[in-house]
Amino acid sequence: MTVAFLTSKRRRAAVALGAVSAGLLVLSACEKPTPLATVTVGSSSVNSQAACYNDGKAIEEKQIPACLNKKAEKSISVDPSDKIRFGVDPKIADKGWTIFLNGQNAEPEPFKKTYRTIPASAFFSSQMGAAPDQTQVTIVESGGKSVTGIWHFNLKKKS
Repeated sequence: MTVAFLTSKRRRAAVALGAVSAGLLVLSACEKPTPLATVTVGSSSVNSQAACYNDGKAIEEKQIPACLNKKAEKSISVDPSDKIRFGVDPKIADKGWTIFLNGQNAEPEPFKKTYRTIPASAFFSSQMGAAPDQTQVTIVESGGKSVTGIWHFNLKKKS
């Protein structure tokens, strides 16, 4: 009778250990979502997960050019007379963020608030030649000298 009791106890322990192991395996397979960035024009808005994000830690220097040159998956139509509202998760604002246009830095200093408004005409002007019909806007989270996140949006000029 003692033998049956120990076997049953061991069986329960093995089942419990298996359940805990399976639970940990399932949890490790889940990816933690990145903070969101949002672009709003009038009553339309799009938001996006980061194209490159390292859980708030610095992205390796050699990866940054490839991340900046990724194509935007999210687009929004814009009239040049519209105002474009950019919103970021507070985690992004805490470190600071800048806007890049077509892969090039467009601002000297990081912005530290979660929301800002910029006239659409600023994204569709050209110093030489015809103004572009679309512009890729990239939000870059930068903690000091390191880049910690990159979000892309495509602004399409309404005709």
